[in-house]
Amino acid sequence: MKIAVIPARGGSKRLPGKNIKELAGKPLIQWTIDAAVDSGIFDHVFVSTDSDEIAETARRCGAEVPFLRSPELATDTAKTADALRDFIDKYERLKGQSVQFVCLLQPTSPLRTAEDILKAERLLMADGVDAVVSVCEMEHPFQLCGKLGPSGSLQGFVKSENNVRSQDQDVYYRLNGAIYYCSRELAMSLEKLYDSDVNSRACIMSGWHSVDIDTEMDLLIAEALMCYQCPKDLVVE
Repeated sequence: MKIAVIPARGGSKRLPGKNIKELAGKPLIQWTIDAAVDSGIFDHVFVSTDSDEIAETARRCGAEVPFLRSPELATDTAKTADALRDFIDKYERLKGQSVQFVCLLQPTSPLRTAEDILKAERLLMADGVDAVVSVCEMEHPFQLCGKLGPSGSLQGFVKSENNVRSQDQDVYYRLNGAIYYCSRELAMSLEKLYDSDVNSRACIMSGWHSVDIDTEMDLLIAEALMCYQCPKDLVVE
């Protein structure tokens, strides 16, 4: 059995009510539910939440919420990995069914598409692949980033060997938080995804599809991008 799990706690501090805030005419979480359902590869699309309001919205949008998350797994310091592990364990005991593959989809990535999920599926089903994690190219070279010294000093901010044109810098990628797809075994210990004995592969997504909602400005950016179709030359096949 393949399942998608969308973690959506109710206590966002920087953007209260974030997961069900309206974005381009839909609750934020619905964009992820729709992408998961439209991919057509999951036996169930679940939402893990501690909030009755989010649960009601998720069900209305087509997801399943078999139970609410316990309060201790919905605090500011609670880890998504712990909430996922708890969800899988409770669901299997409640339904008497075994999960084979788990796809964790953060609700804060509304521009991630069904096609992105299907790409991750193809990568995961390749021989010898244990897990697939979505990434995107870094928007700015990390070599040009640093800490400011006292009084805003820039001494040593950029090493001389890195002080070259951005187009001449090596390409680096970052986790974009949109997709984590793996076996049940790895889903129960997400912290092992990047271990040397785990064959994890990158699902490269465009920066356009990698917008993450954490602030009001992020919502405005996402809504602006949704007004336009992503140019073909920005789509990563």
